Amino acid sequence: MSENFIESRNKVWLASAGLLTVGLIIGGYLLGDGLLRAKMADRSVTVRGLAEREVTADLATWTIAYSAQSTDLQSAQTDIDRDTDAITAFFKELGFQADALKPTGANVNQYSSNGVPQYTIRQRLSLRTNDIDKAQAAVARQFDLVRRGVVLEDGSGMSYTFTKLDEIKPEMVAAATKDARKSAEQFAEDSGTDVGGIKSATQGYFSINSRDGDAGGYGVTDTPYKKVRVVTTVNFYLD
Repeated sequence: MSENFIESRNKVWLASAGLLTVGLIIGGYLLGDGLLRAKMADRSVTVRGLAEREVTADLATWTIAYSAQSTDLQSAQTDIDRDTDAITAFFKELGFQADALKPTGANVNQYSSNGVPQYTIRQRLSLRTNDIDKAQAAVARQFDLVRRGVVLEDGSGMSYTFTKLDEIKPEMVAAATKDARKSAEQFAEDSGTDVGGIKSATQGYFSINSRDGDAGGYGVTDTPYKKVRVVTTVNFYLD
């Protein structure tokens, strides 16, 4: 081979090697910059937001369980009919419509005590109303039934329900998300970054409890005053 040919070939190789080196450098830079940008884009913080709202129940239900006992079935039935009339009159005096009170069940139990037959009739009536004020008035005067001779059994109590949760859900979820963003902004401020958009979010369960504490247990009655609560979990991007 001539010296000119060898020299030309070497120059080609050198140029190719130079281009390859430059390409590797640029590629490495772009790869590193891409990974850095991907890592930066993946930066996020997960926080929880809380929203609470006080509401008043719009439905009251009262299952009234009562009983009568006698040594013969007819007498027990007479007593239970008298109690039913007393209960009906009680609610009528309070201004309830006749159809607000409905029978929900009855049973008869018979046994012998020292050879003497005993009959017990148990009956249940259910009050259902959207008039919360009247419902509270009825509960306040429930011992009037006892004075009229009605034997109220365990399980007789007023229950208050808030049925309009769907109407306030959107506003409460928005409030919980806003609360979560405040927490994210505080975290971002402490770490020297900014809060971006939402990466992902999970809505928690809505809970409805007594506003002033436990609504159940011995000696504790339900209340129409409730507290609705929801917690959302939100993952925010950090810029």
